[in-house]
Amino acid sequence: MTSDDRIQTTHIGSLPRPPKLLDLLEKRQNGEDVDEETWTDTVADATRDVVERQTEVGLDSINNGEQSRVSFNWYVADRLSGIEGEEEQELWADLQEFPGYAERTFKTDVIDLSMHPVVTGPIEYTGREQAEDELATFQDALSAVEDTETFMTAASPSVVTATHVNDYYDSYEEYLFATADAMAEEYELIADAGMTLQIDAPELLTVGHTAAYADAPLSEIKEATRLHIEALNDALSGIPAEQVRLHTCWGSYEGPHHFDTDLAEMLPEIYEADISGLSIEQANPRHQHEYRAFAEHPLPDGWTLMPGVVDVKTNIIDHPETIADRIERVVDAVDDSTPVVAAPDCGFGTQAGLGMVDPEIAWAKLEALADGAEIATERVY
Repeated sequence: MTSDDRIQTTHIGSLPRPPKLLDLLEKRQNGEDVDEETWTDTVADATRDVVERQTEVGLDSINNGEQSRVSFNWYVADRLSGIEGEEEQELWADLQEFPGYAERTFKTDVIDLSMHPVVTGPIEYTGREQAEDELATFQDALSAVEDTETFMTAASPSVVTATHVNDYYDSYEEYLFATADAMAEEYELIADAGMTLQIDAPELLTVGHTAAYADAPLSEIKEATRLHIEALNDALSGIPAEQVRLHTCWGSYEGPHHFDTDLAEMLPEIYEADISGLSIEQANPRHQHEYRAFAEHPLPDGWTLMPGVVDVKTNIIDHPETIADRIERVVDAVDDSTPVVAAPDCGFGTQAGLGMVDPEIAWAKLEALADGAEIATERVY
């Protein structure tokens, strides 16, 4: 996505799901029988609706809203072999200091974020048919709108390994690279469909406030990120970098975030990824000051920056002028040759049923994003 005369817009994958679809997702998660025709029709209707609404609010690059996925990461349990059962895990280290808040906030009727799927056998990609069905449903929905830039999301190898308990592999490295080999098939399916592949990799920044690394030195955190980037690059080896964008963040949850890593410390590690587009939070009040990191560490040549300029953790509709301010300061920080595409911080429905923003307010925020981009365009061009 590049433009010589305006700020373009996109979003970061997940969008609100309708109540009927959430009900079906809950039943499937609970192991209840769901009529396949009803499921297929409901997903198709929801996908068609989010495609049309994205164009109506003025987004330039759109996707399927991840409508059929229970979450941005745990959907892979239906596409990878060797995953069976669940095991309770500690929530983020920052939340552990506020257990009452965590208990009230991070459990839903559809999904419990403290219960992680468990890997009990070899990881292989078995979800080709499901992935092809998801792509076909999206492509059918696109027939109702004019030609537009499209993208599809997929979980990074290391967000899979970070959120699925390893009870099979002898080492973390073996587990990670087996997952990378498996996820490569999904990445290639999306790329072969002619869409931009978005890798969802929040763990590249959130590693610093996971329970395992909460007390680790920065050098150890960076070492983990370098390993994760290495595995990702292996999985992307068959895809041109110009067809890949990456989203990372400090977790799309409303929490204290006081253990978050500093962006300036982590950017050089992230820049080793074989990608050409980078999405990072900039509306999050914990990190709004870190636009300066892009001046300290300029993006690699040929990369596009997609700063988050809309907060996804509050029901306040960001004012278009505020959005324009956020865009403008990022534009001023980056090199003149670096394209900037405006986006929200994260998705609006990363975990089904755990939308912190009301669905209709989420759409109003996306409309404000498009309005803010127009204002920013007038300022910077």
